[in-house]
Amino acid sequence: MTLVRPSSALALASLTDPALRVRAVQAASTYDVGDLVQVTHAYMLAGSRRGARTSPRTLEAYALAVRDFVPWAQEAGVQLLRPGRRDGGRYVAQLQTRRSLGRGKRGQLSAATVAQYVAGARALYRALRWAGATEAQPFEDAHVPPDPTSPIVRNPPYTREIDAALAHCDPRLAALLLLCAHAGLRVSEALGVQTHDIGGTRLTVRGKGGKVRRVPLGRRVRSALTDLSPVGPDGALFAWNYAQATYRMGKAFRAAGHADAWRGFHAARKHSGTRLYRATRDFTRVGLFLGHSSVDTTRRYVAVEDDDVQREVEDF
Repeated sequence: MTLVRPSSALALASLTDPALRVRAVQAASTYDVGDLVQVTHAYMLAGSRRGARTSPRTLEAYALAVRDFVPWAQEAGVQLLRPGRRDGGRYVAQLQTRRSLGRGKRGQLSAATVAQYVAGARALYRALRWAGATEAQPFEDAHVPPDPTSPIVRNPPYTREIDAALAHCDPRLAALLLLCAHAGLRVSEALGVQTHDIGGTRLTVRGKGGKVRRVPLGRRVRSALTDLSPVGPDGALFAWNYAQATYRMGKAFRAAGHADAWRGFHAARKHSGTRLYRATRDFTRVGLFLGHSSVDTTRRYVAVEDDDVQREVEDF
């Protein structure tokens, strides 16, 4: 799969209005997946609320969704520029009844995957409207039922797996895992750390939407970072992209005997949030540590024990 380079999307966004409209109309009329991904990325980088600060992972996720939706639309007889008012709902229903083809996965697509695909398809139509190709909004009334399972139950934090996997990591991979599991960084934030970001016991982190926060580093994380030499002239400590880091960490979990427990880096971030909450009992402080703008988000990162208030209610 070839991903669209940001430079290509920005070049597309620089076209005149008539030229952009022609390009988008031609792509939609011929079900040209590659060009429609480019139009979507151009909109995300130059027309969406986040603009050029849209994360690479969001762009990749929307590209995957467009690559799924467009072939389905062609096979289902949907005219992309003139879809029927029920076509969005048809696509949602098809996703909800589709069997997962992922390695090691069984059953139907998860609610989160369905929501991600629909979000990408909606972004495609925002992009087509932005390009002047259509005013259609086939997903306006399409309902995507939320997953009734709590996020912390679907993807709980790692526990003993962290130390077990660390024993099978080289120093650089161990530092990456500690940045996520002990310092609470998103993996994209951790992969972007440079030597000049480290200042004593704190780390300057550039997070979502360009937000900057200062994260305290424990002794174990500081030690791991001190032992690393930069991999580039800019002081970057990691040369891996997300896929490369995921592959390496998956190998470490397998070597530690926890292959079935590997659920990506997000569970490591939840590990740090859960440990900090148990130490502070303060969602606000945990949210600031993790870089959340809402405490409601933080609650989805913390595994709270069922009897968390047993002591408090004992003498009610």
